[in-house]
Amino acid sequence: MTADRSTHPPARGAHRRAIVLSGGGARGAYEAGALRFILDELPKRAGVQPDFDIICGTSVGAIHACFLAATADETETRGERLTSIWQNLKVHEVFRFTARDFLRLPKRMLGVKRVAQLLREGQRPDRLYGLLNTEPLERMVLQSIPWRGIRRNVKSGRVDTVCIAATQVATGRAVVFCDSHRPALPPWASVANVRMQRIRLSPLHALASAAIPLLFPSVRVGARYYADGGLRLNTPLAPAVRLGADRVLVIGLTHPIGPSVSETIEQERTAEFGNPMYLFGKVLNALLLSPIETDIARLHFVNGIIQAGSDVYGADFLDRLNQQLAPKGAAPLKIIDDLVIRPSEDLGRLAANVVREDPKLDFGMFLDLLRKATGAGTTAHEADLMSYLLFDESYTRRLIEIGYKDAEARESDLAAFFSD
Repeated sequence: MTADRSTHPPARGAHRRAIVLSGGGARGAYEAGALRFILDELPKRAGVQPDFDIICGTSVGAIHACFLAATADETETRGERLTSIWQNLKVHEVFRFTARDFLRLPKRMLGVKRVAQLLREGQRPDRLYGLLNTEPLERMVLQSIPWRGIRRNVKSGRVDTVCIAATQVATGRAVVFCDSHRPALPPWASVANVRMQRIRLSPLHALASAAIPLLFPSVRVGARYYADGGLRLNTPLAPAVRLGADRVLVIGLTHPIGPSVSETIEQERTAEFGNPMYLFGKVLNALLLSPIETDIARLHFVNGIIQAGSDVYGADFLDRLNQQLAPKGAAPLKIIDDLVIRPSEDLGRLAANVVREDPKLDFGMFLDLLRKATGAGTTAHEADLMSYLLFDESYTRRLIEIGYKDAEARESDLAAFFSD
């Protein structure tokens, strides 16, 4: 069955809505589950249409952002189509790593010198060294998204702007690739290490955003190389704000951190710190997942200042403040409502449980080596590194279910978000 396609952009209400999708490798199945509820079930239950003016994503969130933009003019089974991509994955097929590949590792590592020589000579390979062959994943990305739909929906104005964050390898700067309906993008003068670049989005930009350093090869876009956008901008809330959103839906991929960690969990983690691969997983969490806390806190802080100023100085406080900021080139301030959906379970612990409980799980050679190196499912009760790489239905189906239920639990909030 083909999805219904509307030929006209939706009538925009009083609000400019944005969705912000985080990065996190295989954890992205959680995101797909939450989106399935929002796209397929919420319209039936609440009678609202989940349209977004601004769509932002990083890494796996960038791939989902492209899917949302490409199918924005479709009204049926979008969420089901997205989750179907995740439901039949087999990790040994996604990462084809054989004994022969293992034996060739020293040669490949020595081959980095050869790549360096090519670069000095002005030659530009499409990919820079990564430990894993990502061709199966790249094929999935190419085949699962109707890429021409992005340009169609942006050009018609159905989607205002699609943003994908990546990290430029040479400078370490966050680059936000933007495919936009508007004639000009807002400046980002206040942040020197972030640049918005107007571009016609293609699969290369999504793959570049999802290139986890060392594990996945960096991707060449034009003459420059890019790696995972999560290194600098994993939850790209700032571009959505800069583009004028006043309602922002954020789907994160990390379990909320409470004010304290139980003594038992802390002792378990400390005992595993002697394992460098376990520690690497914790470092990845800090790099890729933690910044969402800071971004949301900053948004609430600004909202609090505006509200307090209005209470003290009157209803025109915000207008007067923006009049003072305008000559300095600053973006106008406004109250921004946010809705954050995050995993109700620790996805690192869930990955360890899957490894321990599923005897039929075929890891393939690479992840089997990683499993033994990290102690996932045996000595370690958390498998953070594995949780990014376990592209297997035994894990992703559970994530989809959790994401769907977590979004369902926020049904009334989501209905209000899409209502004027």
